[in-house]
Amino acid sequence: MSSKNRQSQEQGQKRIFITGGASGLGKAIAKKYAKQGYKVCIGDLNEERGLAVVQELVSLGAQAHYLHCDVIKITDLEKAKQALVELWGGVDVVVNNAGVAGTAGPIEDVSMADWEWVININLLGVARGCKVFTSLFKLQGSGYFINVASAAGLMNAPQMSSYNASKAGVISISETLKFELEKFNIGISVVCPAFFKTNLTESMKSTVKGVTKRIAKVMEHSKVTADDVANDIFNSHQQGQFWVLSHKLERKLWLLKRYLPSLFSRIMKKQMAKLLA
Repeated sequence: MSSKNRQSQEQGQKRIFITGGASGLGKAIAKKYAKQGYKVCIGDLNEERGLAVVQELVSLGAQAHYLHCDVIKITDLEKAKQALVELWGGVDVVVNNAGVAGTAGPIEDVSMADWEWVININLLGVARGCKVFTSLFKLQGSGYFINVASAAGLMNAPQMSSYNASKAGVISISETLKFELEKFNIGISVVCPAFFKTNLTESMKSTVKGVTKRIAKVMEHSKVTADDVANDIFNSHQQGQFWVLSHKLERKLWLLKRYLPSLFSRIMKKQMAKLLA
């Protein structure tokens, strides 16, 4: 680490790297951490959006940078790690946020190509991010992963099998690493939001007419915003909390599922009947 970077670390200037940081929740996380004095690096496929977010962060007084990053390519993540070492001497927080909405529809109608698409991005993208940056965190003696899953990985609503499985896998990876990496001073949080206003439906496919439109409507009317989720993420990170559950209803449903599974099943049947009607 250069003397300049060492000095910045001593002054408390932390560094964060966010995949999928050019829009939606990733952008909200970037802005939240920028306001808290972090240096922020956006990793994203969309250069135009990424550079626009960098300008917003700079206007907030933050040091910000954009890197092209495709999470299905481990070489992109390795290049990002090297770039962060050269740019800022390392990184303190890695947010594995990049994801797609997957393909909605009955299990028999969703193609295996669509399964491979969503798993490769949502699940293996997180696995690649953790694999690549763990070695750097161990070398540094500290680090923190924030893995963005979904309430879908806890609730497993019908007609979203591939998406649910990908997000359940992110939760599983995160729980595994919580215990695996603790002795190396590496922390982890897993984020499980439900519906909130974002651009996730841009990547959604469906074999059933009207599903995407109905889900977009639910997201649009949610009282929880991307900024709310970003605030919860930051607070959980600061407190070292593993679970980030921003939605009160889904938090209650998750507890019901664990302790009163029969009641949870009855409630879910009613909720899904409304959504899929």
